[in-house]
Amino acid sequence: MGIALPMLLAGSAFVVSLAMAAAWLVQQTRRTSRWVDASWTAAVGIVAALAALLPFGGAPHRQLLVAGLAAAWSCRLTLHLVGRNKGVADDPRYRKLSEAWGADAPRRMFWFLQSQGLVGTILVMAIALAAHHPASGWRLQDGLGTALLLLAIGGEALADRQLAAFRRDGHGVCDRGLWQWSRHPNYFFEWLGWTAFAVFAADFSWSYPWGWLSVAAPAVMYWALVHVSGLPPLEAHMLHTRGETYRRYQAHVSPFWLWPPKPDANGKE
Repeated sequence: MGIALPMLLAGSAFVVSLAMAAAWLVQQTRRTSRWVDASWTAAVGIVAALAALLPFGGAPHRQLLVAGLAAAWSCRLTLHLVGRNKGVADDPRYRKLSEAWGADAPRRMFWFLQSQGLVGTILVMAIALAAHHPASGWRLQDGLGTALLLLAIGGEALADRQLAAFRRDGHGVCDRGLWQWSRHPNYFFEWLGWTAFAVFAADFSWSYPWGWLSVAAPAVMYWALVHVSGLPPLEAHMLHTRGETYRRYQAHVSPFWLWPPKPDANGKE
C-alpha cells in the first residue's frame, strides 16, 4: 500500500478536481449552484468505491464491505441533495459568497470548489485505507465501523426527513426531533460517518501504520462543516431570514453535537 498510496491519491485528486471543475462550469453557465453539493458527493462516492476495490492488497471481503458502505453513503446523500434542490433557484450559501466576492466571484468560486475537491481526496484516501487493511479475518473494528456508518447514514436520513416534514407543515425554525438536540444534526451524522472509516483503518498493533492517516478524514470534515462551508454560511443565512426566532433557537440548542437543549428564558426546553 505504501508505494500505491501516492498513485492512488494523485489519481483520485485528478478525477475529483475534474468533477468540481465541471460543477463550476455548470454553475457559471447556468447561473445556479444547486447541483454543486450533489456533484461533489457523487464524485467522492464513485472514486472512493473504485479505490476501495483496486487490487492493492487487503482482504476481498473488507474491500467489498467498505466499497458498498461508501456507495450507500454517496447514493443516499446524492439523491437527497438532488431532490431537495430540484425546485430551488440557487443554493443560498454559494449565492452569498458570489455576492460578497463581486466581480472576482468566478475565479474565487473556481478555487473554492477546488478546495472542496481537495477535501474529497482526503476522504477518498480514508476509504481506501479502510478497505485495504491487511488483516485477513473479521475484526471487532469491522463490526464497529459498519455499525457506526449505518447509524450515521440512518441518523442523517432521519434528520433530513424531519426537516423536510417541518418545511411542508409550516415555516420558521425546525426544533423537532433531532433538531431539538442539535442545530445541524445532519452535519453531525455526516461527520460520524467519516469517523467510521477511520475506525476501519486504524491499527492499534501498528502493523498497518498507514491506517492512521485515515484520522484526517473526520478531522478535515469537522473543520469544513463547523468552520468553513457548513455552519458559518448557513447560520448567517438563517439569522438573516429568521432573525430573532433563530437567535432564540441558538441560545438553547447545541450548534453541532447532539446534546440536551438548554432551558430558554421561560424555563422551557
